[in-house]
Amino acid sequence: MVIRQGAKVPFGEASADLRDLSDLSISAMQVSRLCERVGSEWVETRDQDVQAFTEQRLEPTVAAAPTVAAVMLDGGRVQTRAAAAGRGVSDAGWQETKVACCLSLQSSEKVVDPQPEPPAKLLEPVAVARLAAELKARRSGGGPAVERRARPQQPKPRQRRRRRRGPQKLVRTVIASLANSDTFGYQMAAEVQRRRLGEARRKACVCDGQKWNWTLFALHLLPWGFIGILDFLHLVSYLYAAAQAAAVVVGLTAWALYERWLRWAWAGEVRRLLAGLREAARLLGEPSAETKEDDPRKILADAVGYVTNNRDKMNYPEYRRLGLPISSAPVESVIKQLNRRIKGTEKFWTPTGVEAVLQLRAAYISEDGRAEKYAARPRPRGRAVGAHRLSQKE
Repeated sequence: MVIRQGAKVPFGEASADLRDLSDLSISAMQVSRLCERVGSEWVETRDQDVQAFTEQRLEPTVAAAPTVAAVMLDGGRVQTRAAAAGRGVSDAGWQETKVACCLSLQSSEKVVDPQPEPPAKLLEPVAVARLAAELKARRSGGGPAVERRARPQQPKPRQRRRRRRGPQKLVRTVIASLANSDTFGYQMAAEVQRRRLGEARRKACVCDGQKWNWTLFALHLLPWGFIGILDFLHLVSYLYAAAQAAAVVVGLTAWALYERWLRWAWAGEVRRLLAGLREAARLLGEPSAETKEDDPRKILADAVGYVTNNRDKMNYPEYRRLGLPISSAPVESVIKQLNRRIKGTEKFWTPTGVEAVLQLRAAYISEDGRAEKYAARPRPRGRAVGAHRLSQKE
């Protein structure tokens, strides 16, 4: 109970919850020590699995491979501090957390594209503007959430709920770590091996355009036959910003230009989309080395570069026909759940402490019962406090 609660909320809140709900009196410091100790044991278990994977002796933990699988990669941010500097915060700084969301899915393969028209939500101005702002804030290193203003609701006739067209999730597991890209790649690959995702008949890696995502894809997932797919929502945010910047020189309203580019992207007409972006960039002119990030020329240049670098991962009609996801929203959701625990203006972690809590939190939001299996195994007993903490003073 202690580590489950400590992995979910700040240690002080966990202490209060355990006292009020379970009649268990335990200090916040003790919750912290137990979480770090048990989380470190789970780190060791993970590293043993990675070692077994690299030695080609890691056994799968599921009986059969799924028909459809997806791996989604992304990164978050956490504030760390020096581990052995005494009380207070020393050497504070931001570090990147790396996250993999591994999914088994259910979907059917079609003869033709089952959804040739873009979703209605991507053709709604307010929704698209909010989406673009949120993703831009994430790319720039985080920031306050975009305020969602309440809009007057008009009564609507009750309609029958439409069945979702996309792939349906079966089981989700999560890998999270402060490790560098090379080390994290092997952690992800061990999870794919353990769950037999690489044996799926149809499988995809869905990410945004960050270079490290596609480096790990090429090293670890491409050999298994995964298809690389550029997250469509991040692409939408680039197209929306580019349309706002280029509308004046193109001679269309920003929304009309965005909708044109959106439809080309949705239809997989990458050459046509890239030609339109390049022409708009030509009309605006090339940015200089001193050009600011919010300059229209820089915004267009970024959009051109984003599409150019990822054009081999934008055959969206084929991905939909294969029943594969084209959005990395599941890993975005996972990062939000992790950030609620580890990220905050007053939260400063030692690297060991945050790595331990990341393992606890990732295990509890995974859906294969791994946290319960870890907790049920025999584990070493030892003091959670110093060796002489409870001795009598002379």
